[in-house]
Amino acid sequence: MRRMGKCRAYRSNPMDAELSATAGASTAWRPPLLIKASVACHVGAVVAAAALPMEWRWAAGAVALNHLVLAASGLWPRSTWLGQNMLRLPAAAAARHEIAITFDDGPDPEVTPAVLDILDAHGARATFFCIAEQARRHPALCREIVHRGHSVQNHTYRHSHRFSLLGPRGFSKEIGRAQQTLTEITGQRPGFFRAPAGMRNPLLAPVLQRLDLKLVSWTRRGYDTVQRRPARVLERLTGALAAGDILLLHDGHSARTASGRPVVLEVLPALLRRYEPLGLRAVTLPHAVGIEPAA
Repeated sequence: MRRMGKCRAYRSNPMDAELSATAGASTAWRPPLLIKASVACHVGAVVAAAALPMEWRWAAGAVALNHLVLAASGLWPRSTWLGQNMLRLPAAAAARHEIAITFDDGPDPEVTPAVLDILDAHGARATFFCIAEQARRHPALCREIVHRGHSVQNHTYRHSHRFSLLGPRGFSKEIGRAQQTLTEITGQRPGFFRAPAGMRNPLLAPVLQRLDLKLVSWTRRGYDTVQRRPARVLERLTGALAAGDILLLHDGHSARTASGRPVVLEVLPALLRRYEPLGLRAVTLPHAVGIEPAA
């Protein structure tokens, strides 16, 4: 791996001050149509049950159905029903023939350095959604990602499997702590967030708005954490690949091939060779949306 580059890390204020400062940069949260409809459903059910006590079952059924719709929206990573969700790059980036390759769950001391070398060999830039707890264990590696021209973004502090069940306080603690940790390590404040497995609930969007973070999912997913055959992962990522696509891979928790090699290291070189003849260029998310990393 290349010699580790130095990146100025600075001390930020305690988390509460950090959140308050960030909150001033964002506009007020506006609930999406589904949330407004859900509030109306609950209010209507209470009124109906009070006016027609004998028909309370219909009111309860309407509320139960509403909760099922909300739950399904949270379990669907590409859903936009619970708020803004970046599924593709902006039209301007697509017009420039750009795509975004993103990596989740790192940094991993075994896999991430090899991923960086492969990207360097092809002149590609990528976005790493890092687990902040992992970044704290390997701060030099996290700084190396930035030093090589890539972007580090927020993937929560612990990557809890219970993340989608948290409330506003839990979201603020988990995401805010990650925001503070990654900023201290890299010297750059993340502007994008990806939920663990893409799952969330209706209470997440206001927290992201307050922290001035944009939720990002993906256009194409290789399932490289469970699929051990690189050819299948590559097929999922490159079928009808087009400008503006956001691709999801993992430098952490990668599945292993039959020989024990991380699947992502088999897939990535082939992926980079596949899109280059199409005139596509892999860029970071901040580059694609036209913003500079905030320090």
